[in-house]
Amino acid sequence: MPASSAPFRADHVGSLLRPPELLQARDAHRAGRISAAELRRVEDRAIAEAVNMQGELGLTGVTDGEFRRGSWHMDFLHQIGGVAQTGQTLRVQFRNEAGPVEAALGAFRVGGKLTLGKTIFGDDFAYLQSVAPPGTTPKLTIPSPSMLHYRGGRAVIDQAAYPEMDAFWHDLAEVYAKEIAGLHALGCTYLQLDDTSLAYLNDPAQRAYVDTIGGDGAQQHLVNIRLINQALASKPAGMTVCTHMCRGNFRSSWVAEGGYDHVAEALFGELNVDGFFLEYDDARSGGFAPLRFVPEGPKKVVLGLVTTKRAALESKDELKRRIDEAAKYVPLEQLCLSPQCGFSSTVEGNALSIEEQKAKLRLVVDVAREVWG
Repeated sequence: MPASSAPFRADHVGSLLRPPELLQARDAHRAGRISAAELRRVEDRAIAEAVNMQGELGLTGVTDGEFRRGSWHMDFLHQIGGVAQTGQTLRVQFRNEAGPVEAALGAFRVGGKLTLGKTIFGDDFAYLQSVAPPGTTPKLTIPSPSMLHYRGGRAVIDQAAYPEMDAFWHDLAEVYAKEIAGLHALGCTYLQLDDTSLAYLNDPAQRAYVDTIGGDGAQQHLVNIRLINQALASKPAGMTVCTHMCRGNFRSSWVAEGGYDHVAEALFGELNVDGFFLEYDDARSGGFAPLRFVPEGPKKVVLGLVTTKRAALESKDELKRRIDEAAKYVPLEQLCLSPQCGFSSTVEGNALSIEEQKAKLRLVVDVAREVWG
């Protein structure tokens, strides 16, 4: 298993803190002071600078920082045919050490049959590919298909369009299969499916939430795994697909807690991805014992040991100790290192500076070199 293949020994989840000039341009566009074309030019410049920064730090996988998005998932989900924004607000309760934090997201409704009219983020990937430095691999992040259900469940799916949920799951998987094929045709060889549900469902409170939206909280992870596997059934040769899972990441706050125990056996044994980006930056994520279900072989586990929620740098010795601990359950050659999540899952970003973000990414690269060479 070559270290040069994705996911990489030193990797990162994807989103980056938006630079001030980009935030100002977004505000100006929202107020009608600049056009969409002018905003895109500002985005282009910011992405080119961010990609060069990643390459200079020594990262092999480079992303556009999700700079064109307001949210890691909503900007994608709203573009699926049959999904319509309602004009209402979906409020999600996060929390941190200081107390509760509320995120307001644009609510949607599945009002018709799910379709894919174009490759979502196709133009965005093409630009990322055009500015990726030599020797790097452009990586695109999109929400997992599970997220369309998790943000409302049966209640937001029109009964006339989908009287039976089996047809919904089938069409959703087909949309993603077409999306993946479209991205591959553009040259995408490294794709990440962001799936908070598979981490959230380890929390009993989140399993209870799924019960309230018409699902079966105890079994929902199995449904989601089947859904993703169906979407990946015709995955193109030469394309690496990983999944990332965390327990919420908004302005340095989280939603869920608990180790991976509830989902681990099915997740690691049955989900047909090439790698797992796992949140492991603090005690909320539990221990490494669930990794015993990861099969020996080519699949990699990317340990998210470096937090994006706080500016303080982890010590190299502590990171190495935790890698050694994880290696008791998964061979070291199957392990990689990354931050636990993105730095800016939404446009607001986490509570650290761009320079502190760079220091975190540099730390990941340095420790990976010292551990794996």
